[in-house]
Amino acid sequence: MSRQSSTDLSHMRTALMLARRGYGSASPNPMVGAVLVKQGKVIGKGWHHRAGCPHGEIEALLNAKAQGNNPAGATLYVTLEPCCTHGRTPPCTEAIKAAGIKKVIVAATDPNPAHAGKAFKLLERAGIQIQHGLLEAEVSRLNDAFNHWIVQRTPFVIVKAAMTLDGKIAMASGESKWITGEKSRAYGMKLRQGADAILVGINTVLADDPSLTWRRTEGGGRKAEKSRLRRIILDSQARTPLKAKVVSDEFVGLTTVVVSKSAPVQRVKQLRKRGVNVLVAPERKGKIDLRWLLKRLGAEGVASLLVEGGGEVNASFLLAGYAHRVAFFYAPKILGGRDARKGVAGEGIGKLADMIKLRDVEWRRLGEDLLLTGRVDGD
Repeated sequence: MSRQSSTDLSHMRTALMLARRGYGSASPNPMVGAVLVKQGKVIGKGWHHRAGCPHGEIEALLNAKAQGNNPAGATLYVTLEPCCTHGRTPPCTEAIKAAGIKKVIVAATDPNPAHAGKAFKLLERAGIQIQHGLLEAEVSRLNDAFNHWIVQRTPFVIVKAAMTLDGKIAMASGESKWITGEKSRAYGMKLRQGADAILVGINTVLADDPSLTWRRTEGGGRKAEKSRLRRIILDSQARTPLKAKVVSDEFVGLTTVVVSKSAPVQRVKQLRKRGVNVLVAPERKGKIDLRWLLKRLGAEGVASLLVEGGGEVNASFLLAGYAHRVAFFYAPKILGGRDARKGVAGEGIGKLADMIKLRDVEWRRLGEDLLLTGRVDGD
């Protein structure tokens, strides 16, 4: 690698680090970071904070201006191909041209087929040098959810489960707190932070009465729950108790209870009276049609969905091919018991050759626990 390419790599890694700051806030837009360099000196940095706010490139230009730096003749390092169309904000390509940028180095091409490569052509016509592909794989991984959603218009689904070494998530009685340790639970909160919505089944609500919120501790105090995290409850017969946290706390307006057409009318009315969004979904083979639900959520701007259900719900996403990534936490414990609840249940598969396989598998140690993450093969 030449000295120049080493320099490029260093600046792009800085842009990638900046992009990660948008984790949990940029969606349904992608996480984007940008760095402006002139005569070997960084003169501006920026990242996309949230939808409706300036994009990473614009933030970098504003940052340069705030420091009294002129971006004319500078090189822009940006993690994603600049936008070239009018949306909530003007196209970044126009701002780049107006600023007099001489070169743009990009990590990943826009995943939207309707826009991919267009910004490169527009900028090249304006006499701006273009280079792309640097750290492309890392940036694409960072924006897995956006990349899927912008093309398919359905959420990127992560199935999460915390279990014993023999794959059990709870005793037969339903008791499950706590199988994994504090570090695993903290990482689970990080997964919630990056999701637009969290989904569980009615049995989880009845057994655990979870809050399904995102929490973190800062400076010794508790920061407020993440107000934009939607909560989806699969409850075909509207059995969610009116005293359950998800329908009685301050975030009740972010709860959607998905019922079938056969749900008791009075129960549906009571839930709606509480301020809950009740969604009547069609059924498929006697269960809520998940394909229909995913399309509906995608149309509502849910780019990423974290499934934290029990074994049946987890299986319904995995075995039907609706899951894209898994996050399985394993505690160094063995529960045993033929009636203990499994992390993935359902009817299983018919042939060994049809097993769900994972790729890009990574293991991480969290205290005494192990975290396995992987992409569902074939996705």
